[in-house]
Amino acid sequence: MTALAVDPTVRPRPARMWRTVLRLHRGILIGWGVYVALVSGVLVWAYGPGGSAAQADWRRKCTAHGCDWSSAISLYHAAHAVAEFAIGWVPYLVAIWAGITLAGELERGTTRLAWTQSVSPTRWLATTLAVPAALVTAGSTVLVLLHRLLFDAHQVPVTWNWWNDGTFTANGTLAVVYPLLGLAVGTLAGLLRRHVFSSFGLAIAVMGLARTALTYARPHLWPWVTRTSPLNTGYDAPRDVLVGDRGAVTSTGRHVPDTCFEQAKCLKSVDITGYYVQYHPASHFWPLQFVETGIVLALTALVLATAFTLLRRRTA
Repeated sequence: MTALAVDPTVRPRPARMWRTVLRLHRGILIGWGVYVALVSGVLVWAYGPGGSAAQADWRRKCTAHGCDWSSAISLYHAAHAVAEFAIGWVPYLVAIWAGITLAGELERGTTRLAWTQSVSPTRWLATTLAVPAALVTAGSTVLVLLHRLLFDAHQVPVTWNWWNDGTFTANGTLAVVYPLLGLAVGTLAGLLRRHVFSSFGLAIAVMGLARTALTYARPHLWPWVTRTSPLNTGYDAPRDVLVGDRGAVTSTGRHVPDTCFEQAKCLKSVDITGYYVQYHPASHFWPLQFVETGIVLALTALVLATAFTLLRRRTA
Protein backbone atom coordinates (compact mmCIF):
# COMPACT_ATOMS: atom_id res chain seq x y z
CA MET A 1 0.00 0.00 0.00
CA THR A 2 1.10 3.53 -0.75
CA ALA A 3 0.82 6.10 2.03
CA LEU A 4 -0.69 9.43 1.14
CA ALA A 5 1.71 12.31 1.43
CA VAL A 6 0.58 15.06 3.77
CA ASP A 7 2.04 18.53 3.49
CA PRO A 8 2.83 19.67 7.07
CA THR A 9 2.70 23.33 6.01
CA VAL A 10 -0.98 23.10 5.04
CA ARG A 11 -3.27 23.74 7.97
CA PRO A 12 -6.62 22.02 8.15
CA ARG A 13 -9.50 24.20 7.00
CA PRO A 14 -11.50 25.41 9.99
CA ALA A 15 -15.03 24.15 10.31
CA ARG A 16 -17.70 26.48 8.96
CA MET A 17 -19.59 26.99 12.18
CA TRP A 18 -22.30 29.13 10.63
CA ARG A 19 -23.38 26.23 8.42
CA THR A 20 -23.55 23.99 11.46
CA VAL A 21 -25.70 26.54 13.29
CA LEU A 22 -28.06 26.82 10.32
CA ARG A 23 -28.45 23.03 10.11
CA LEU A 24 -28.83 22.59 13.86
CA HIS A 25 -31.50 25.27 14.25
CA ARG A 26 -33.09 25.18 10.81
CA GLY A 27 -36.53 24.39 12.29
CA ILE A 28 -36.53 27.48 14.50
CA LEU A 29 -35.07 29.65 11.75
CA ILE A 30 -37.74 28.48 9.30
CA GLY A 31 -40.34 29.24 11.96
CA TRP A 32 -38.92 32.76 12.28
CA GLY A 33 -39.22 33.21 8.53
CA VAL A 34 -42.85 32.09 8.62
CA TYR A 35 -43.52 34.42 11.57
CA VAL A 36 -42.08 37.41 9.70
CA ALA A 37 -44.02 36.46 6.57
CA LEU A 38 -47.33 36.23 8.45
CA VAL A 39 -46.90 39.54 10.28
CA SER A 40 -45.73 41.19 7.06
CA GLY A 41 -48.81 39.83 5.31
CA VAL A 42 -51.08 41.35 7.95
CA LEU A 43 -49.36 44.74 7.61
CA VAL A 44 -49.47 44.66 3.81
CA TRP A 45 -53.17 43.71 3.87
CA ALA A 46 -53.95 46.57 6.27
CA TYR A 47 -52.00 49.00 4.08
CA GLY A 48 -53.63 47.75 0.88
CA PRO A 49 -57.13 46.28 0.53
CA GLY A 50 -57.96 46.39 4.24
CA GLY A 51 -57.03 50.05 4.54
CA SER A 52 -58.86 51.01 1.35
CA ALA A 53 -62.07 49.32 2.49
CA ALA A 54 -61.84 50.89 5.96
CA GLN A 55 -61.20 54.34 4.52
CA ALA A 56 -64.18 54.05 2.18
CA ASP A 57 -66.48 53.09 5.07
CA TRP A 58 -65.05 55.87 7.22
CA ARG A 59 -65.83 58.52 4.61
CA ARG A 60 -69.30 57.11 4.00
CA LYS A 61 -70.47 56.39 7.57
CA CYS A 62 -68.56 58.77 9.82
CA THR A 63 -69.53 62.43 10.26
CA ALA A 64 -68.87 65.20 12.73
CA HIS A 65 -71.82 63.95 14.81
CA GLY A 66 -70.59 60.40 15.23
CA CYS A 67 -69.35 57.24 13.59
CA ASP A 68 -70.82 53.76 13.23
CA TRP A 69 -67.81 51.47 12.88
CA SER A 70 -68.21 48.87 10.17
CA SER A 71 -66.59 45.43 10.07
CA ALA A 72 -64.02 46.79 7.59
CA ILE A 73 -62.90 49.50 10.03
CA SER A 74 -62.81 47.02 12.92
CA LEU A 75 -60.73 44.53 10.92
CA TYR A 76 -58.35 47.29 9.86
CA HIS A 77 -57.66 48.31 13.45
CA ALA A 78 -57.53 44.69 14.62
CA ALA A 79 -54.82 43.99 12.02
CA HIS A 80 -52.82 46.97 13.27
CA ALA A 81 -53.17 45.85 16.90
CA VAL A 82 -52.25 42.22 16.12
CA ALA A 83 -49.18 43.28 14.14
CA GLU A 84 -47.96 45.54 16.95
CA PHE A 85 -48.52 42.79 19.51
CA ALA A 86 -46.57 40.32 17.35
CA ILE A 87 -43.68 42.77 16.89
CA GLY A 88 -43.64 43.57 20.59
CA TRP A 89 -43.37 39.88 21.50
CA VAL A 90 -40.34 39.20 19.29
CA PRO A 91 -37.77 40.04 22.05
CA TYR A 92 -39.45 37.59 24.44
CA LEU A 93 -39.62 34.84 21.81
CA VAL A 94 -35.94 35.33 20.97
CA ALA A 95 -34.99 35.28 24.67
CA ILE A 96 -36.96 32.06 25.18
CA TRP A 97 -35.36 30.42 22.15
CA ALA A 98 -31.83 31.43 23.14
CA GLY A 99 -32.28 30.33 26.74
CA ILE A 100 -33.79 26.91 26.11
CA THR A 101 -31.51 26.18 23.13
CA LEU A 102 -28.27 26.94 24.94
CA ALA A 103 -29.39 25.28 28.15
CA GLY A 104 -30.49 22.22 26.18
CA GLU A 105 -27.12 21.91 24.45
CA LEU A 106 -25.30 22.26 27.75
CA GLU A 107 -27.55 19.62 29.33
CA ARG A 108 -27.04 17.15 26.48
CA GLY A 109 -23.30 17.79 26.26
CA THR A 110 -23.33 18.64 22.55
CA THR A 111 -21.28 21.75 23.25
CA ARG A 112 -18.41 19.60 24.55
CA LEU A 113 -18.44 17.67 21.27
CA ALA A 114 -18.30 20.90 19.28
CA TRP A 115 -15.38 22.16 21.34
CA THR A 116 -13.37 19.03 20.50
CA GLN A 117 -13.76 19.66 16.74
CA SER A 118 -11.12 22.42 16.61
CA VAL A 119 -13.74 25.01 17.65
CA SER A 120 -13.00 27.09 20.74
CA PRO A 121 -15.84 27.83 23.20
CA THR A 122 -15.59 31.55 22.44
CA ARG A 123 -15.82 31.02 18.69
CA TRP A 124 -18.65 28.55 19.17
CA LEU A 125 -20.71 31.03 21.19
CA ALA A 126 -19.90 33.95 18.86
CA THR A 127 -21.09 32.02 15.80
CA THR A 128 -24.10 30.62 17.64
CA LEU A 129 -25.17 34.20 18.37
CA ALA A 130 -24.11 35.87 15.12
CA VAL A 131 -26.26 33.75 12.79
CA PRO A 132 -29.61 34.23 14.57
CA ALA A 133 -28.73 37.87 15.33
CA ALA A 134 -28.31 38.58 11.61
CA LEU A 135 -31.56 36.83 10.69
CA VAL A 136 -33.55 38.43 13.53
CA THR A 137 -32.20 41.88 12.62
CA ALA A 138 -33.13 41.41 8.97
CA GLY A 139 -36.64 40.20 9.78
CA SER A 140 -37.28 42.92 12.37
CA THR A 141 -36.13 45.60 9.94
CA VAL A 142 -38.68 44.39 7.38
CA LEU A 143 -41.46 44.54 10.00
CA VAL A 144 -40.47 48.06 11.07
CA LEU A 145 -40.48 49.36 7.50
CA LEU A 146 -43.90 47.85 6.79
CA HIS A 147 -45.32 49.15 10.08
CA ARG A 148 -44.08 52.67 9.34
CA LEU A 149 -45.63 52.44 5.88
CA LEU A 150 -49.00 51.57 7.43
CA PHE A 151 -48.74 54.14 10.22
CA ASP A 152 -47.79 56.99 7.89
CA ALA A 153 -50.67 56.18 5.54
CA HIS A 154 -53.11 56.28 8.50
CA GLN A 155 -56.21 55.64 6.38
CA VAL A 156 -58.61 55.77 9.34
CA PRO A 157 -57.43 58.57 11.66
CA VAL A 158 -58.45 57.40 15.13
CA THR A 159 -56.88 55.72 18.17
CA TRP A 160 -53.29 55.66 16.83
CA ASN A 161 -50.85 57.74 18.86
CA TRP A 162 -47.13 57.85 18.13
CA TRP A 163 -46.25 57.66 21.85
CA ASN A 164 -48.21 54.48 22.65
CA ASP A 165 -45.74 51.79 23.70
CA GLY A 166 -46.60 49.30 20.96
CA THR A 167 -46.63 51.91 18.21
CA PHE A 168 -43.52 53.70 19.47
CA THR A 169 -41.53 50.47 19.59
CA ALA A 170 -42.72 49.08 16.26
CA ASN A 171 -42.15 52.36 14.43
CA GLY A 172 -38.39 52.65 14.91
CA THR A 173 -35.06 51.16 15.83
CA LEU A 174 -36.29 49.75 19.15
CA ALA A 175 -38.05 46.91 17.33
CA VAL A 176 -34.63 45.93 15.93
CA VAL A 177 -32.46 46.24 19.06
CA TYR A 178 -34.84 44.77 21.66
CA PRO A 179 -34.67 41.31 20.01
CA LEU A 180 -30.86 41.54 20.21
CA LEU A 181 -31.18 42.23 23.92
CA GLY A 182 -33.51 39.23 24.14
CA LEU A 183 -30.88 37.08 22.42
CA ALA A 184 -28.21 38.23 24.87
CA VAL A 185 -30.45 37.77 27.93
CA GLY A 186 -31.53 34.30 26.82
CA THR A 187 -27.90 33.30 26.24
CA LEU A 188 -26.82 34.43 29.68
CA ALA A 189 -29.83 32.73 31.27
CA GLY A 190 -28.91 29.47 29.54
CA LEU A 191 -25.31 29.68 30.74
CA LEU A 192 -26.34 30.52 34.28
CA ARG A 193 -29.09 27.95 34.77
CA ARG A 194 -28.09 25.14 32.35
CA HIS A 195 -31.65 23.85 32.59
CA VAL A 196 -34.37 24.36 29.97
CA PHE A 197 -37.28 25.33 32.21
CA SER A 198 -35.37 27.53 34.64
CA SER A 199 -33.61 29.28 31.72
CA PHE A 200 -37.01 29.90 30.14
CA GLY A 201 -38.33 31.56 33.31
CA LEU A 202 -35.21 33.61 33.97
CA ALA A 203 -35.08 34.94 30.39
CA ILE A 204 -38.74 36.01 30.47
CA ALA A 205 -38.38 37.65 33.89
CA VAL A 206 -35.27 39.65 32.97
CA MET A 207 -36.69 40.79 29.62
CA GLY A 208 -39.95 41.83 31.25
CA LEU A 209 -38.09 43.81 33.90
CA ALA A 210 -35.91 45.57 31.31
CA ARG A 211 -38.83 46.44 29.03
CA THR A 212 -40.96 47.72 31.92
CA ALA A 213 -38.17 49.86 33.39
CA LEU A 214 -37.28 51.44 30.04
CA THR A 215 -40.93 52.07 29.16
CA TYR A 216 -41.42 54.02 32.39
CA ALA A 217 -38.14 55.91 31.89
CA ARG A 218 -38.81 56.70 28.22
CA PRO A 219 -40.59 60.08 28.62
CA HIS A 220 -37.69 61.36 30.71
CA LEU A 221 -34.93 60.45 28.26
CA TRP A 222 -35.28 63.77 26.42
CA PRO A 223 -36.07 67.29 27.76
CA TRP A 224 -39.75 68.19 27.86
CA VAL A 225 -41.17 71.19 26.06
CA THR A 226 -42.83 73.55 28.57
CA ARG A 227 -45.66 75.89 27.57
CA THR A 228 -47.25 78.46 29.88
CA SER A 229 -50.64 80.09 29.47
CA PRO A 230 -52.70 82.76 31.31
CA LEU A 231 -55.56 81.97 33.66
CA ASN A 232 -58.29 82.76 31.15
CA THR A 233 -56.82 80.26 28.65
CA GLY A 234 -56.35 77.28 30.94
CA TYR A 235 -54.00 74.45 30.09
CA ASP A 236 -52.76 74.94 26.54
CA ALA A 237 -51.11 71.90 24.99
CA PRO A 238 -50.99 71.26 21.22
CA ARG A 239 -52.62 68.26 19.63
CA ASP A 240 -50.76 65.00 18.98
CA VAL A 241 -48.38 65.38 21.92
CA LEU A 242 -47.43 63.21 24.89
CA VAL A 243 -48.43 65.27 27.93
CA GLY A 244 -46.29 64.97 31.05
CA ASP A 245 -46.46 67.20 34.10
CA ARG A 246 -48.88 70.13 34.42
CA GLY A 247 -49.68 72.64 37.11
CA ALA A 248 -49.89 76.30 38.07
CA VAL A 249 -47.48 79.22 37.71
CA THR A 250 -47.02 81.87 40.40
CA SER A 251 -46.25 85.56 39.85
CA THR A 252 -42.57 84.78 40.39
CA GLY A 253 -42.61 82.14 37.65
CA ARG A 254 -42.42 79.20 40.03
CA HIS A 255 -44.19 75.99 39.02
CA VAL A 256 -46.47 74.61 41.73
CA PRO A 257 -49.23 71.96 41.86
CA ASP A 258 -52.67 73.16 40.82
CA THR A 259 -54.77 72.77 43.97
CA CYS A 260 -57.34 75.45 43.18
CA PHE A 261 -58.99 73.87 40.15
CA GLU A 262 -59.75 77.26 38.56
CA GLN A 263 -61.53 78.73 41.62
CA ALA A 264 -60.91 82.47 41.37
CA LYS A 265 -60.71 83.18 45.12
CA CYS A 266 -58.27 80.34 45.67
CA LEU A 267 -56.11 81.35 42.71
CA LYS A 268 -55.76 84.87 44.08
CA SER A 269 -54.98 83.74 47.61
CA VAL A 270 -52.08 81.50 46.56
CA ASP A 271 -50.76 83.94 43.94
CA ILE A 272 -51.52 81.83 40.84
CA THR A 273 -51.17 83.81 37.60
CA GLY A 274 -51.23 81.08 34.97
CA TYR A 275 -50.69 77.46 34.07
CA TYR A 276 -47.93 75.34 32.60
CA VAL A 277 -47.88 72.03 30.78
CA GLN A 278 -44.94 69.85 29.77
CA TYR A 279 -45.14 67.65 26.69
CA HIS A 280 -43.27 65.82 23.96
CA PRO A 281 -44.26 66.84 20.41
CA ALA A 282 -44.09 64.41 17.50
CA SER A 283 -40.70 65.88 16.58
CA HIS A 284 -39.28 64.23 19.74
CA PHE A 285 -40.02 60.75 18.39
CA TRP A 286 -36.55 60.13 16.95
CA PRO A 287 -34.55 61.71 19.82
CA LEU A 288 -36.45 59.54 22.30
CA GLN A 289 -36.09 56.53 20.01
CA PHE A 290 -32.33 56.93 19.56
CA VAL A 291 -31.57 57.54 23.25
CA GLU A 292 -33.48 54.43 24.28
CA THR A 293 -31.86 52.48 21.45
CA GLY A 294 -28.44 53.46 22.76
CA ILE A 295 -29.37 52.28 26.25
CA VAL A 296 -30.64 48.95 24.92
CA LEU A 297 -27.48 48.42 22.87
CA ALA A 298 -25.33 49.22 25.91
CA LEU A 299 -27.30 46.70 28.00
CA THR A 300 -26.93 44.12 25.22
CA ALA A 301 -23.16 44.63 25.12
CA LEU A 302 -22.96 44.34 28.92
CA VAL A 303 -24.99 41.12 29.01
CA LEU A 304 -22.94 39.59 26.16
CA ALA A 305 -19.67 40.54 27.83
CA THR A 306 -20.89 38.84 31.00
CA ALA A 307 -21.88 35.73 29.05
CA PHE A 308 -18.50 35.43 27.29
CA THR A 309 -16.62 36.02 30.56
CA LEU A 310 -18.66 33.32 32.28
CA LEU A 311 -18.05 30.88 29.42
CA ARG A 312 -14.30 31.47 29.45
CA ARG A 313 -14.09 30.91 33.20
CA ARG A 314 -16.08 27.67 33.01
CA THR A 315 -14.03 26.28 30.13
CA ALA A 316 -10.58 27.43 31.24
